[in-house]
Amino acid sequence: MTQHVLEQVTDFGDFTRGKELKDFLKQSYAKHSSKSCLSNIRISPDGRHIHIIQQAPRTGLMTHDRYQRAHLVQCEEHLDLVLTRNVSIVDLLYFRLNDSEDGVLLLGIIFENGKAELWKFSEKKCGWSLLQTVDLCNSPRAKIVSVCLSQNFIIWCEQRPPSESSSVSSADRRNFTYCICKRTFDVDERGISLGGVKTALHNNPHYSLISTGDVVYLLPNIKEDSCTSVTKVFLSWSPQNDVYKVHSASYGTVLIKNSNPNKQFDFKGLVTDCIGYLSTITPPDIYGFSPIGYGDILLLLSSGWICIMQRDGVLRQIYKLPDNCLTTCGTQNSLNMYDDVIALTIGRMMYLIDIKCGVELERIPLKGEGLLFVNCLDSYSPQMFSEAGLYKVIQKEIEAKAKPSSAHLENINLGAVLVEAVFEEACKYYQQRSLSSTQLTAEKLKKGGMFQAPIAMADIIRDYLGNSKTKTTRKDSSGHEKLLSCLDSELKSLIALEDIKASVVKASEKHLHSYCETLVQQELCRLLSSEIDRENLQYLNSMFQLFPTETWQAVQAVLQLRCNGEGSLSTKAPAELWKIVLSTVQTTPNYYNSKQKNTPANGTLPVFELLCQSIFKFQPSWLPSFLELAQQQSSSSSTSSWNFGKENSESLPLYKRALAVLPCKSACQDLEVELLLCSQRPNAVMQALRMLIGQGQWDRVTQVAERYSRQSPLLNKEIFTTLLSEVSQHRDLDPYLDLLWALCPEDMTVTGILNLVLKNLPSTTESYGPFQGDSHRSQPTIGLLKPLLSKVLQRETRSSQRYADILQSPTLPPPTPRRQVIELARVNTELDIDLKEETPTGSPVTSV
Repeated sequence: MTQHVLEQVTDFGDFTRGKELKDFLKQSYAKHSSKSCLSNIRISPDGRHIHIIQQAPRTGLMTHDRYQRAHLVQCEEHLDLVLTRNVSIVDLLYFRLNDSEDGVLLLGIIFENGKAELWKFSEKKCGWSLLQTVDLCNSPRAKIVSVCLSQNFIIWCEQRPPSESSSVSSADRRNFTYCICKRTFDVDERGISLGGVKTALHNNPHYSLISTGDVVYLLPNIKEDSCTSVTKVFLSWSPQNDVYKVHSASYGTVLIKNSNPNKQFDFKGLVTDCIGYLSTITPPDIYGFSPIGYGDILLLLSSGWICIMQRDGVLRQIYKLPDNCLTTCGTQNSLNMYDDVIALTIGRMMYLIDIKCGVELERIPLKGEGLLFVNCLDSYSPQMFSEAGLYKVIQKEIEAKAKPSSAHLENINLGAVLVEAVFEEACKYYQQRSLSSTQLTAEKLKKGGMFQAPIAMADIIRDYLGNSKTKTTRKDSSGHEKLLSCLDSELKSLIALEDIKASVVKASEKHLHSYCETLVQQELCRLLSSEIDRENLQYLNSMFQLFPTETWQAVQAVLQLRCNGEGSLSTKAPAELWKIVLSTVQTTPNYYNSKQKNTPANGTLPVFELLCQSIFKFQPSWLPSFLELAQQQSSSSSTSSWNFGKENSESLPLYKRALAVLPCKSACQDLEVELLLCSQRPNAVMQALRMLIGQGQWDRVTQVAERYSRQSPLLNKEIFTTLLSEVSQHRDLDPYLDLLWALCPEDMTVTGILNLVLKNLPSTTESYGPFQGDSHRSQPTIGLLKPLLSKVLQRETRSSQRYADILQSPTLPPPTPRRQVIELARVNTELDIDLKEETPTGSPVTSV
């Protein structure tokens, strides 16, 4: 079994002035945040040079080199490579040299005033030497804010003095005073030759330039841009073809424009065609980025998604971080891609993600924040810079976690452990049967022959330990074998548990996390495999408090929770396991009747509430899906006959139990609405609808109304009357009236609608001043209600036409129909028979 671990490459001891570097980093971490310190560190492509850009008040560049020949380490003469003093350094550029001698590096230092110094490093000449000083900008008043290299172009974003024209607003003078410029260059070991300056984009906001392949990405600087519409999009630009693309972090490419060679682009003209689109979107912010070549860029979004913006404009989602990950650790992050693996550091945790399928490969705890970089000599392994040195991620063979190792078993007295387990179990059993309140202990059981069963159990254990070594059984021990077969799994689990405990005690810091995770998972499986009493429930609560991260991982593994990417969860856990999860062990007599439902007196929560609390802490977006999954399991045929206890569980639905774990309802209103809607209960749906109405989320209100009005006619009528009352009080629902009228129930009448509207009209007794809003604007009009009234009136007319024939009566009664004589069948009597005999044939018979 392999595991990704961090291995230290160097502690800066083989770098020039390595001790000074460690001291400087320690002081910087103590005085400033790690983010501000790491953002000023640059590492050369071969990983042999570390440069630290020093900001005001002391500007400069600290350089630390790693020589291939150890005896040259102390030969370097220059402490700082900067000749230009009292000017801030913007960034460093590393130039490639074709067919250069071994150990040669060309470094360009770009200053804020537009000057650039070109330095050369050579091991043969024992260090750095200045080759050339050049000016990038034409204007002496220009100020460079960002710079990058793309093929044979140097590209930078510079700030120019704002226009004094009166037609330009103050906001434009403040935000759109930057331009994007480029110059061609040729470089060799003697120096650099530059082409003419060309302005590629005018009047743009402050952009950070990132080069990847032949494409340059222009990302907005959120801190300095006060214009929120600008930060909703970012640009990509091909310097060779002058093709611009406008991208969104939500939907990918929005606009593509080709530049005319004889015409320069203006930023306002570039984004004019998508101004309407920008007003309708709210994309996430970009928290981190990293170029990955071939025109693609890796993005970390504030929504928690790690995405790749491809050169063709497709935004590909790779992996979703836990919801509270970025909010807990802020934006202190670093990410990069190595072959098919994405490495991401957030705070003191490193994530390794497979780029092909978006699966998390490993989480590696860190001692401090780190900066990921790519070493061209070993580009397949994640490399990290930290306060303690340079590290790389390697794969290391480790032993299986669940298998007990012979080395640990030798140090465990298995017989004593198993015998004590028998006595402890016997104490619990007899304590439940005892009428005395005195606590029973194992010592009391052992004294005076009070309990004989442990002697027999100890004999079984002795034979079990002997048989496990010799693998021999006696022929006359059939009953003994049955007892062993019944206890075999329990004994093996107990031995494995003791082995893991011993492993935790002796484990190094690297493996401690994995052992704890295994131990917590095994304990969770053991507790959920049988009925949970109050004592075990308290033990389970303590596990969730002491090992929150490990229990969260164990919950996902035990319940086999899987997210399909669309937000819905699936499980493969057996029904018996869900029975334990959804059951309620009464922890306190007034738990569900207490005012603070999420904080019982003894701090003990049932299993379902524990799981909901863990999900809310690590993946809040999963909580509604988990509630739906739990409701499906509780209503399935295999679980419909579950007995949850007579005390309170059946009277309290699952959605209320899930709502009880929310710490602050006002801060979690969106999640509370989702939980209420997931319950599918009419009262909960109406409660969620009223919450959305109170928040003014009218789009969401209409969506909920349209979806849940089909659930039942009574709920449809309740939703319609609630929304019609809102229409009577304000005009915020005017854009959705067509949808609202379509929800009108069949039994609503014109009279009922008018009475409801009149009842909910706002008060008009207040007097409005000349500069206050018109009161009639907030009241509905007849024209507003006309489509609804017409629809209902037509429905009433159609229903009355069913009885039109009855209502239309003639002035005179209809004539009496003619009577028809109907001859009835006669019954032959004796008189008839006599007359028939006396009457000759053919003579008629007259009947009286």
